Amino acid sequence: MSPTASQSRPDLSRTDAFRLAGVDEAGRGPLAGPVVAAAVILHPAAVPAGVADSKRLSPARRERLARELRDGPHVIGLGQASVAEIDRLNILHAAMLAMRRAVEALAELPGHVLVDGNRCPELSVPVEAVVGGDASVPAISAASIIAKVERDRLMLAMEDEFPGYGFAGHKGYPTADHMAALVELGPCIHHRRSFAPVKRLLEVGS
Repeated sequence: MSPTASQSRPDLSRTDAFRLAGVDEAGRGPLAGPVVAAAVILHPAAVPAGVADSKRLSPARRERLARELRDGPHVIGLGQASVAEIDRLNILHAAMLAMRRAVEALAELPGHVLVDGNRCPELSVPVEAVVGGDASVPAISAASIIAKVERDRLMLAMEDEFPGYGFAGHKGYPTADHMAALVELGPCIHHRRSFAPVKRLLEVGS
């Protein structure tokens, strides 16, 4: 299906007859861990108050909203692309893969999909990219919350597996503490070898 892109919130009147899914991902920028995507079909009568772009919410608020979304009548699908897939495909294509997997994981096939950003995964249903959609389209906002909370959960588990890197705090992003731990310990199995800071350390150590 040929994807399109919109610079603002689309006119959804033409898709009223469809089940609309919002899609977003979390984890493009980190040096470690998978990229996680969520697809959400919101039940219009049960949208939790305060659903917004996950980046504008506190961790506690995200957790609460994620629980409300999961406990409600909404349809939610999750997808991931692994570190190995990120290194093989590049982060953009891996994110598209995670988004496609999230849509395919939905228990109900949507009639129309809106994706945050300016690129769309290849899907078997009509799909449209919405720049700033995580702040303007409730279904995409819900997907951004679910994806972020799920990825944070994975990073907390990674902290237990490799406690020296501080994954519970920085979630894999290239903070000063993370970079210092990388220099001291070297990359672990969860680090993205294709990302420049990790690649440079591997080249120095080889």
